[in-house]
Formats: sequence, structure tokens, C-alpha cells
Amino acid sequence: MAGDGVGPELMGHVKQVFRYAGVPVDFEEIRLDREHNDSEAFRQALLAVKRNGTALKGSVETGIDSPTGSLNAQLRTELDLFASVIKVQSIPGVQTRHDNIDVVIIRENTEGEYSNLEHENVPGVVESLKIITAAKSTRIARYAFNYAVEHGRKKVTAVHKANIMKLGDGLFLECCRKVSEEFPQIEFESMIIDNCSMQMVSRPQQFDVMVLPNLYGNIVGNIAAGLTGGQGVVPGMNIGENYAIFESGTRNSGRSIAGKDIANPAAMLLASADLLEHIGLKSHSELIRDAVIKVIVEDKIHTPDLGGQATTVQVVQAVIGHVREKTKQWYSHVH
Repeated sequence: MAGDGVGPELMGHVKQVFRYAGVPVDFEEIRLDREHNDSEAFRQALLAVKRNGTALKGSVETGIDSPTGSLNAQLRTELDLFASVIKVQSIPGVQTRHDNIDVVIIRENTEGEYSNLEHENVPGVVESLKIITAAKSTRIARYAFNYAVEHGRKKVTAVHKANIMKLGDGLFLECCRKVSEEFPQIEFESMIIDNCSMQMVSRPQQFDVMVLPNLYGNIVGNIAAGLTGGQGVVPGMNIGENYAIFESGTRNSGRSIAGKDIANPAAMLLASADLLEHIGLKSHSELIRDAVIKVIVEDKIHTPDLGGQATTVQVVQAVIGHVREKTKQWYSHVH
């Protein structure tokens, strides 16, 4: 699902890299974008993800006045992709205010403020419902702690505003606390969202795994991406029990730079590597991920967002160069 903005061109580059990497997958292309956003297009997209189990996706733009609400959020809700996972790491050679950042942001993806439940009671008075349930809060908390265990992480921070929203965020926090008792080997702390935002920009190294309700996770995830190089280098995944969608971590369509050959392809390529790992193609996943990191760190071929002069195509060609070098070695062993 290429989506809008720079999505289609980045998707083309991903396919090219896959071809050179010899990735054994076929693509089914689904149009869900500004032009194709009716209920039929949405239904086709849903069916395609259900059929294939995974998808690589660009951002679908929905205008503020759109009657359908966000199609991105609806996809996540319909497929029950309850966990948004953004891994944010400092990249050597990329100029940022902080270094040694290594944070995983795990966000509840299907309720909270993004429940699409808004109405105007009388003209000028709008009610927006924020839904928090014990079931979904417990599920995301357990996912975060399991993730910490599986990836050798030491600490989980639950982020909330329970001092003001005593019932809603209070329930979320309580569920996280309860789950933490099942994982005595993982340190647990809670932090109020406003303090968390300040800590994030002043001392982000203190964080390890963070678990957050939907809206806070959205904001903190974008702050974290900004700290480590921005939307061009941070991939994101949306994980459910049965399906998974991979995309750029900040979910921005990049319409302003579409067609200019300056978009950073790293985030989409890294997202595609995460997808390959998810479906068990670990060696192909590592091949692509290593090539992307090499281009940024060693070759220092940077697009304008990272302070460089390179075009999208130049970055992709450099990635393909590393991939070909590696696959040559693979095939020479075979023959």
C-alpha cells in the first residue's frame, strides 16, 4: 500500500532493493490514498492484508474535513493491530543534539483518543470520547514486558496522566502495574506525560522500553524520532495477533517533497527489513538493514534531511551496491 506523498516512489525503491537482494516475496499492490479512499478501496485493503498477513504501507492522507476519519487509524482498529512499536536508536555520523539513545516506544494502537468517537451535541459543543479498557491496557502492558524480556531490555516505563484523568489513565497505569508484578526481573517505573516529554528532550538516555496509551505514544514517538534524525530514518511496525503492517515510524506522507528525489528512503527500507524479519526471512532482513546503516554511517551518503546533498536515488544505489557485494559472496559459496 504505497499511500500518498513520497510513498509510491519509496515503494518502487524497496522493490528494486528486494530484487537485488533476491528476496523471495511477491508484491500485491493495493491503492488506498487520497484518490482511492472510499469504502470499497478500504475493504480491498483490509482483505489484502488479511490474505497476505503482512503489508508495507505508506501514509494515507485524510484531510481534516474528511467524513471517513483517518483511514490509517481505521486499518489498525479493524485488523486489531494493537501494538505500535518504534525503535529509536542514535545513528553514528548523524548530527543530533543527543547521542547514545536506544529506546523502544510501544503504543496502544486501537483505543484511547483515536476511537473515532466524536460528535457535536449542539452547534459549538463537541464531545470526543477517550476509551480505556482493562483488557487492552493489560494486553499492551504484557506485550511491552514480553518485548523487554525477549530483547534483553532492563526497564519498562509506563507513561500516563493519571493525576488528572484519574479513571481513564488511572486504569491504564493500574493494569501496567499489575502486569509488572509478573516480571520481577524487569524494572518498572511510571512517569507523567508532561514530565516525560521534558525528560525525553533533556535526558533521553534514561529510557529503555516505554509503554503508552494511543495519543501520548503518538507524540512521544515523534519526539523520539526527531531526536535521532527524524522521519526519514525511523521505521515503525503495527503488530496484532494475526496481522502486521510496517511503515515509516512517524507516519508522515511527505507530500511537500514528493517527486523531488530528496526523500530519505532509509525508514521505508528499514521497515521492509523489519517485515522480512517478521515473516522469518532473517538473512535477507539483516542484509538490507546492514546495507542501509552502512550507507548512512560509513559512506555518509545523506539526503538533505540529514544535512547532506544526496538524492533518494543515490542513497538507494549505494544500498544496492552493498547488497550486491554481499549476495556475490553468498552465491560464490554456493557454487
